[in-house]
Amino acid sequence: MRLFVTALAFAALAFSASAQDTFPNKPIKMVVPFPAGGPTDVVGRLAGVKMSERLGQQVLIENKAGAGGNIGADSVAKAPADGYTVLLGTVATHAINSALYKVIPYDPITDFKPIALLAQVPLMLTVHPSLPVTDVKSLIAYAKANPGKVAFASSGNGTPLHLAGVLFGSMAGVEMTHIPYRGTAPAMQDHTAGQVPVMFDAISTATPPSRAGLIRPFAVTTPQRSNAWPNLPTMAEAGIPGYEAYTWNALFAPAKTPDAVVQKLAAAAMEAMKDAQVTKTLSDIGVTVVSDSTPEKLTAFVKAEFAKWGPIVVKSGAKID
Repeated sequence: MRLFVTALAFAALAFSASAQDTFPNKPIKMVVPFPAGGPTDVVGRLAGVKMSERLGQQVLIENKAGAGGNIGADSVAKAPADGYTVLLGTVATHAINSALYKVIPYDPITDFKPIALLAQVPLMLTVHPSLPVTDVKSLIAYAKANPGKVAFASSGNGTPLHLAGVLFGSMAGVEMTHIPYRGTAPAMQDHTAGQVPVMFDAISTATPPSRAGLIRPFAVTTPQRSNAWPNLPTMAEAGIPGYEAYTWNALFAPAKTPDAVVQKLAAAAMEAMKDAQVTKTLSDIGVTVVSDSTPEKLTAFVKAEFAKWGPIVVKSGAKID
C-alpha cells in the first residue's frame, strides 16, 4: 500500500512538472476588474496581444467590474492556480481597497502571487482658469488664504483621484473640500465647466481638455516627468518634495501558482512591454511603461504601496461598507 501511495505521489509530481514544461497549452484569461475602455483595460489589451504572440496561446481579456475592482480580483484569487487565469491588478485592488472597504473577500498580499508590474499611470493636477492661480505654489497660497473654500473633484470616495487630493492637502498643509462623483467623466465635466476648480485625474483623460485650454495643467504626480508632457513639472519640482501619487497596472496569479509558470508569464509580459508599438501607444497617452519588472520586484513594490496608502485612506475618512 505504501509503495502504491508513493507511486501515486511521484506520478502527481511528474504530471505537475510536465504541465509546467508545456505551459501554456490553452488560452489564458486576463481578468481586468474595471469596465472596457478605461486606462487599465487599454494596458491589458495591448499587453495581451503581444503576450499571445510570445506564449503561442491567446491571452483573452475578461472585464469583470464592480466594487472598486474587488469582484474581479476575488474571482482570480479563487481561480485554479495553474496560470490560466491572471489578474491585471491596480493600486485599488492591492493597496487601497483593504483599508477603504469594511470587508473585502480576498487578501491582496497572501491570496496572490505577483508576476510583473506593467505600467504606471501618472495623475495630473489641473485647475480651472477661473481660479486666480498660476502654478502649484500659488494654488497652495490661495488655498491657505481661503481654507475649505477651494474644492477638488474626484471619481468617488476612496478612489486614487480622491486620495491624491488628500495627500496633496496633507503634504501642502492646506484644507480643500472634496467633491466626489460617480466616475471620472462627470467629475471632469463639472471641472471643465468651472463648477469644481481643482482635480487630480489620470493623465490619459486629463490631456484632451488640457490641450483644448478648458483646464490648466500644473504638475504630474510621478517622480519623473511624463513623456506626453515633457515641459510640465513633477509635483516635487513644483513645490511639494516627496509627493508621489499614481495608479499602476500589474499582473497577479492565484497564490499557489507554480513558480515556473509565473516566471514564464513574467518573461512574456516584459517582452510585450518592450514592444515598440506598445511603448509608443502607451507613451502617447502619458502611461509610463515598465519593462524590467520581476515577481520579486513586484512583491516588494506591492508591500510598499500597501503600507503607503492605508494611512492615507484612514486620514481621508473614506469608508465603504
